[in-house]
Order: sequence, then structure tokens, then C-alpha cells
Amino acid sequence: MAQRSVWRGAISFGLIYVPIEMFSASREHALNLHFLDSRDFAPVGYERINKVTGKSVDWQHIVKGYEYEKGQYVALSDADFKSANVKASETIDISSFTNAADISPAYYHAPYYLLPSKGGEKVYALLSQALKATGRVAVATFVMRGRQHLCVVTPAADSLMLVTLRFADELIPAVKNSREGPKSAAPKPAELAMARKLVEEMSGAWKPQAFHDTYREDLMRRIRDKISKKQTHQLASEPKKTARSKAEVVNIMDALKKSLTLKGKQGMRRAAPKTAQERKRA
Repeated sequence: MAQRSVWRGAISFGLIYVPIEMFSASREHALNLHFLDSRDFAPVGYERINKVTGKSVDWQHIVKGYEYEKGQYVALSDADFKSANVKASETIDISSFTNAADISPAYYHAPYYLLPSKGGEKVYALLSQALKATGRVAVATFVMRGRQHLCVVTPAADSLMLVTLRFADELIPAVKNSREGPKSAAPKPAELAMARKLVEEMSGAWKPQAFHDTYREDLMRRIRDKISKKQTHQLASEPKKTARSKAEVVNIMDALKKSLTLKGKQGMRRAAPKTAQERKRA
């Protein structure tokens, strides 16, 4: 089934317009859980209730409103959102180009793919190749779903990707570290050298495919187990809490040495040559 675009418009920089369509580049794998009444396991629905009359409200009667004073609202229609800034709602307006490394990871939010609309293939390719050649990303703004977004446009394989960014005032200032502890808590040179060695031992290429949602998988195994045992209407008791390991490591050097030894053994197992019998089977 073809994916539907979530936004249509154009990328604008200088006097250049690139007509594009935007598609989501991520998906959620959260379990689709429902609220149930524990007494009879009947679904508990989500009701849209009028807070004055207490009656349910149909979607056709629901509008968006801004509360300018307590209990006083200004109603906004789809036309209001579209006419607030026509250019902003139809254009990904590039304001500058910058190095991706200059943008803190804290600003990044959600990724989208940008594909050229009919007739925009050439200028689309031009922008993509220009970004690759200069090693830059484009910083831009656009409006989607009733709000303006800051974003970067960057090359991604054979297409362009848009990643929304948080505005500076949406980030909470860094919390000052007030737990530095006494001078004795400062790492010793030998400990730092050992820690750096462990970091080097554990370093490798970024392989996103190696990571997956193990918590969701464990929950699904538990769900399938309940179904197979016909425990579909049975609540499990809380598991016994296990003692958590203490945050403080008494001997840091011992822990670092054991970690390096463990990594070394794992590496040897991976790199161990095959026996004659194993080679014969292969």
C-alpha cells in the first residue's frame, strides 16, 4: 500500500522553488493497548464530554479555540490557520546553510522524506547534489498541522530528508551539576587511562539494525504465553522486587579491568579460528 504524503508544497531558497511532497520517515512500534474495566474486562471508551452540560459531543461540533481570558475563547477555523501566513504554510523556506555538526542533538525531533513533485525533479536533484558537494544542511521553517516548525533539509541516500528541530526556547537550560563530590571523587590518571581503553575496546561502526525494542518483544512473548495458557482474563500479581546494584563502585580499577577482560574474551570467541572438523563441515 502506497504511503500518503503528510504535506505538500515547495522548498524555497533564493529565487529557486522545488515542488515537493513530504512523507513520514519513522513509525512507532508501541503496543496497541486498550483501557479495560477490571471487573468484566469490557473496553473503556474515550468520551468527548461537554464540561457544562455533561453530554457527549460529536466531532462535527468540535472547534479549536484560544482562551484569552478565563472562560473566554476565540474560535479558530481551518481557514484561519491557512490564511495566517500563506507563504509559511505552503513553503519550506530555507534561511541559511550550515554544518550539521554545529547543531546539538538536543534540537533534533522527527524525520521526514522529501520527494519531488512532477516537474520538480531537476531542481530537486540540484539542491541534493549542492548539499552533498558542500557538506552542508539547509536550515528552514515551514508550517504543518497548525504550527510552525524549525527544520533542516539534508541529503539521505538518493533522496532529501527533512528533520524537524526544536526551537531554542523549547529546550530547558542545562541543569547545573551540584553533585561533583569531594576532591577524592576526581578520576585518577590510571583510572582515566583504563576507562579510555575500555571506550576504545567497545567502539565500532554505528549499526542501527543491531538494536531493537527488547521490552516490547518481552511483553509480546508474555502476551502470547497468556493466550496459549488461556489466561486472557487473568491479572498477574506484581513480581518480587530484586535488590538493585548500588550506584557507587567500591573499586573502579577492578571493575574496569574485569570489563576489559570480558570484552577481550568476547572478541576472542568471535575471532577464534575454526577447527578442522568445523572447516570440513563448512
